[in-house]
Amino acid sequence: MLRNYLLTAWKVFMRRKLFTAINLACIVLTLVVLMVITALLETAFWPSGVEGKSERFLQVYGIRSESADHHTTRTSLLGFKTIDKYLKPIPGLERVSAFTTPASVSVYQGDRVSELQMRRVDADYWRILDFKLLAGRLPDVDDDSMGRFVAVINATTARKLFGDASALGQKISIGGQMFEVIGVVEDVIHMNAFADIWAPLYTFPSGTWRDDLTGSFAAMLLAKDSSDLPRVKREVERAARTFVDKDPHTFAITTFWADSKLDLVARELLGNKEQVDSGGGTLLLRIAVGMLLFMLLPALNLVNLNTGRILERSSEIGVRKAFGATSMQLAGQLVVENVLLSLAGGLIGLACTRLVLWWLESAQLIPYLKVGINPTVFACGMLLAFVFGLLSGLIPAWKMSRLDPVHALKGAA
Repeated sequence: MLRNYLLTAWKVFMRRKLFTAINLACIVLTLVVLMVITALLETAFWPSGVEGKSERFLQVYGIRSESADHHTTRTSLLGFKTIDKYLKPIPGLERVSAFTTPASVSVYQGDRVSELQMRRVDADYWRILDFKLLAGRLPDVDDDSMGRFVAVINATTARKLFGDASALGQKISIGGQMFEVIGVVEDVIHMNAFADIWAPLYTFPSGTWRDDLTGSFAAMLLAKDSSDLPRVKREVERAARTFVDKDPHTFAITTFWADSKLDLVARELLGNKEQVDSGGGTLLLRIAVGMLLFMLLPALNLVNLNTGRILERSSEIGVRKAFGATSMQLAGQLVVENVLLSLAGGLIGLACTRLVLWWLESAQLIPYLKVGINPTVFACGMLLAFVFGLLSGLIPAWKMSRLDPVHALKGAA
């Protein structure tokens, strides 16, 4: 039966090539938009490459303090002392990294000034993240603890500052400090990894940062196994309850959360900074609903197109009903035809999606963006194509399968 469905579908598609092309174009355009979004979301929330260990680590990016009467609140990034005193002692962690968020700095080379993004990071930062080293080496524990003025830069920055010359051993002046370039890494865009320049923590101009409870730091907590993450989250919540502010009379209650990348983004977008639930599930649900709604309008257009296409086959449907074909069989054939067309559009859409992603990477609309089509994105794309085929095929198929054979043979709906 399936073979007959396939042969019939092929003949139907070839009978009206222009109509089939219009249908395919509508399907491809819709699926390209949805698959580009899917690829970007997958890269952001479940990355590979430099943040390939993200299934084993959590981030702590914010600390929220409020008064006992809840009238006064303060929200900021972490201070180094908070990470050192409250997060690093948590048992069962493989590593804890303290690092600053990217800050704009001026890099001086003679009379030329370049504005770049710089992080200061500890040695564990390089062990949690898997940077692709292109030249030289990465900072080690001694570089960090001894406060050596060394720096790692990304490939784009190396070309920008030194052209075709080797960046290794070159000196760069930042804020009155002279750093020696010891390594060049591949460009990255991910949340914890993005920067142009990285330097050891202990190269800060002053030492006051070590005693700050709030400041410009974030933390990554690497567990030994992904199954340990729920326990780590509970331990972080417990640590927050023991937090003592420098002004405990003003800020008596403090909260901070260990989040996955999805949770971190959801907490920021949905404003769930006062509760354990980040709203990650809600955010994914909203995205899914938005994608379905986006599919709805072209699906409705295709319903009208498919209805017109099926009306032309009313005589065929009448003959088949007269020879005993059931409404279920007829509807099944019409839905299969539409799903096959949508799956073909999905395959074409995947190729077009790759081209769009390549353009996004080349255009640098998002700095250092690198996103591809992996098996997950491919599976999501084909699932979207299947759903799209069902949405746009069920109504016309059901309507035409219920035609009276006599009316159908006369060509009337």
